[in-house]
Amino acid sequence: MYKQFNVKNNKNIIQDTQSVKNMLLKQLKDAAVFWSYDKNFDTISDWNLIKLVLIHLDLDSINLLFQIFPQKQIKRVWLDELVIQGDYLKNMNLCFANLYFNVKEPVRYLKRIETYKRNRLWNGRYRKKQEQS
Repeated sequence: MYKQFNVKNNKNIIQDTQSVKNMLLKQLKDAAVFWSYDKNFDTISDWNLIKLVLIHLDLDSINLLFQIFPQKQIKRVWLDELVIQGDYLKNMNLCFANLYFNVKEPVRYLKRIETYKRNRLWNGRYRKKQEQS
């Protein structure tokens, strides 16, 4: 199903990475994640691919993400897109915090990040409103 990376040949690494991305995109299409999109589209940004795989696919597919993207990039997407959703994705976020990001106290960590991100969002909107007045 999946070829191991060949570190000696950069061209193979790029091809393998692209083939994994294509495979994940196909899995997302098969899961009807893109039901409202044109059925012929073939590309998606790395950010959205990571986000949608984390939300919609299984752990095997998520493990593939860690083989083609740096952990830091995946964690950034997770923090910015999934953690902010609070209770809606709470169990999944706890799982990610434990399995992939080695968070010591995941419940407290997630609550702290969620509060921080919401405050930043609120303060940004409030400041813009004040500047417009």
